[in-house]
Amino acid sequence: MYIGLASGFRLERESEYGTPEQNAAVATIVEAVRREGDDALLRYTASFDKVELTPERLRVTQEEIQAAYGFVEQDFLVALRQAAANIRAFHEKQKRNSWMDVSPDGTMLGMVIRPLRRVGLYVPGGKAAYPSSVLMNAIPAKVAGVPEIAMVTPPATGGREGIDPYILVAAAEAGVTEIYRVGGAQAVAALAYGTASIPAVDKICGPGNIYVALAKRAVFGAVDIDSIAGPSEIAVLADDSADPRYVAADMLSQAEHDEMASAVLVTPSEKLAREVEAELKRQVALLPRREIAEKSLEQYGAILLVDDVNAGVDVINKLAPEHLEVMTEDPLELLGRIETAGAIFLGPYSSEPVGDYFAGPNHILPTNGTARFSSPLNVDDFLKKSSLIRYSKEALLRDASGIATLARHEGLEGHARAVEIRLEGGESQ
Repeated sequence: MYIGLASGFRLERESEYGTPEQNAAVATIVEAVRREGDDALLRYTASFDKVELTPERLRVTQEEIQAAYGFVEQDFLVALRQAAANIRAFHEKQKRNSWMDVSPDGTMLGMVIRPLRRVGLYVPGGKAAYPSSVLMNAIPAKVAGVPEIAMVTPPATGGREGIDPYILVAAAEAGVTEIYRVGGAQAVAALAYGTASIPAVDKICGPGNIYVALAKRAVFGAVDIDSIAGPSEIAVLADDSADPRYVAADMLSQAEHDEMASAVLVTPSEKLAREVEAELKRQVALLPRREIAEKSLEQYGAILLVDDVNAGVDVINKLAPEHLEVMTEDPLELLGRIETAGAIFLGPYSSEPVGDYFAGPNHILPTNGTARFSSPLNVDDFLKKSSLIRYSKEALLRDASGIATLARHEGLEGHARAVEIRLEGGESQ
């Protein structure tokens, strides 16, 4: 872990684009699924997951989904449903409607907003099975009005076809319309190009390993994607008023995700820096995922000292963290100056896991500094917009000269004539 002046720390993280070998492997898989469909899909599932499937067994049945409810605890189901309600209520406020403006001369200009027809969600399996991410991906799509939400998730390895029951229950509660037991780059390719068993989608969302991320990048253009997600990040901006136990615990909540996760404290207080360092050592020893968290802190953890809180805000804006916690005397006073962060948590009781699981805002956030130009997953991500133009005769007569002038300036005579032909007489309204 780096501990020292912020000026001595590299604030930008390198984007993960995979090794040449990984990129080549993904390209081979994607192309095989595009050409061979189900045959390649089943072949790679047998090779990577050690599960032999037939096309008929790719889709999870309604009976399997209903049976999954018998394997989850009642308190989990209650918490999941409350979280889903909070997420739904938050995203309902993001909905937008089509609009049209009609001028006195009869000109109509507007925007027609419609949901995407079909969306694909990638959900990791195994140790990285996160029901909360199912809610965060599916609910905004449902609120947007997407009629078909197809989920892919790997089957259990070692010859078993089963899917984590918590994932199945989360999908059912969130409104997923179909589920397929397939994962990896081959699942992304199936969603993008379609097979006999899995119809193609318009957009693919959801996190995954490096092969999934590279596959999403490879198919972008054939379909839309949400983002290329990098390792999780948290930055805490804190002063002497912060409790070092809280700061350390929140840093570790991200460090335990992944050896490549990043946890950073930015503070003007040397006293707090020392106390948080001690708390990190004490608390990490108690974590079940201690080894992962320790590697994360060692490689990507930092405690950065700055002159004052305002200088700390400048550092935060350069970091552009996925998650930002502000534990200062008056967090709201700083909010207006914070320009780049995926999600902002204000005050000592707004711990990052509150947003990860329950409060309502989306936890699928920009990573690797992309909060400089991108946003959390939201309802808009599942909408498409068409501009609407209906010019009246009166409006065209008024504007034709200007339109033709601009067209001819760009050397497009046909554009100019397409307008002027309507001025020659005999035109209809």
